[in-house]
Amino acid sequence: MTRLVVEQPGALALVEDLGRPGFARLGVAASGALDRSALALANRLVGNPDGAAALELLVGGFRARFDGGGWFAVTGAWGSVRLDGRVIAPYTAARAREGSVLEVGLAERGIRYLLAVRGGFDVPPVLGSRSRDTLAGIGPEPVRAGDVLEIGAEPAASVPVVDVDVAFPPPASTVTLALRPGPRADWFTDAARQALFDAEWRISEQADRIGARLVGPALERRQQGELPSEATVPGSIQVAGGGQPTILLADRPVTGGYPVIAIVAPGSLDAVAQLRPGQAVRFRHA
Repeated sequence: MTRLVVEQPGALALVEDLGRPGFARLGVAASGALDRSALALANRLVGNPDGAAALELLVGGFRARFDGGGWFAVTGAWGSVRLDGRVIAPYTAARAREGSVLEVGLAERGIRYLLAVRGGFDVPPVLGSRSRDTLAGIGPEPVRAGDVLEIGAEPAASVPVVDVDVAFPPPASTVTLALRPGPRADWFTDAARQALFDAEWRISEQADRIGARLVGPALERRQQGELPSEATVPGSIQVAGGGQPTILLADRPVTGGYPVIAIVAPGSLDAVAQLRPGQAVRFRHA
């Protein structure tokens, strides 16, 4: 059986798949890879089903050794990927030999790599998913140096000769995200709702898998007072009492007590996963 022996996990390495939807009533978020399209692409490059478990690598700085050969692919963030010191082209499948060492350098564009191996990482599922939920603390523990990750059986599909997608690095400049109206947009003044679209926002240092706080003008409420806790979805933009918005992500609480002014459209959520602290963000109507 092929295994991956982790020598250096980098800032944060998590096993993630497409998540565990359907458990919000139990207080469990779907979780899963933040950049779902990068996960699907990495899996497709090695012939896996789209939802096979992969590693989500924050920033990079990852090194591991293959115990047994196998195919792998790295997508998402854009940076140096080397196998036994040889540079691997971005967003391509490559074959490792017994004892090959894979090194994923610090990301130059974007912030989260997705590393897929042919067969997927075979870790025990929790509630039907192999994803780590960093808020609830369920699913596989974060990967540590010395961990040995088992790799599953070969899938039926072969490794494709050519993939249909053209690979582009995540943008380093301003990213524009599509928004839909939130359920509590009427809690905010007309000026605040306009400012959401007129202002240029920045991703703060307070950004993780739970949510990404934005830095910009304070969004003024029209309606004050407490809001009973209500359901949230990925992409909900909650606005706390100080007027600063936060985009809730995959590991968010499934309910929240701050009003949601808008919701990032599903087609823009993968872009949020690759935003770096300090990067500029603008919004448009979906």
